[in-house]
Amino acid sequence: MSSMLEYRGYHATVEFDAEDNIFVGEVFGTTDSLNFHGSTVEELKKMFRQCIDNYLELCERIGKEPDKEFRGTFNIRISPELHKKAALAAAEQKITLNQYVLKAINRSVEDENANKEKVTV
Repeated sequence: MSSMLEYRGYHATVEFDAEDNIFVGEVFGTTDSLNFHGSTVEELKKMFRQCIDNYLELCERIGKEPDKEFRGTFNIRISPELHKKAALAAAEQKITLNQYVLKAINRSVEDENANKEKVTV
């Protein structure tokens, strides 16, 4: 079960606010703050779509390039020792550190997906 919504290439996480008795959503992966809420699941989904549509219309109207959720680049912070180990391992394989990290991420995602496919009875 997922509590994530997707529309027009944007994703949002959803939480339930028990105090106000509403669902609250937040679009992630953008520098602009995009939030919405609804008292029912259908209203929440409608407000999410409206939030994204309004955002894209506003960007077009003011001549701003809308933030894209995933650009394909990101920075990570790791210990100097792990950085050194990864760089040396990449050099041993005669690939760049970037290629080494990409392979590690692919392997991790594939392993996670394979584990999801297992059915336990």
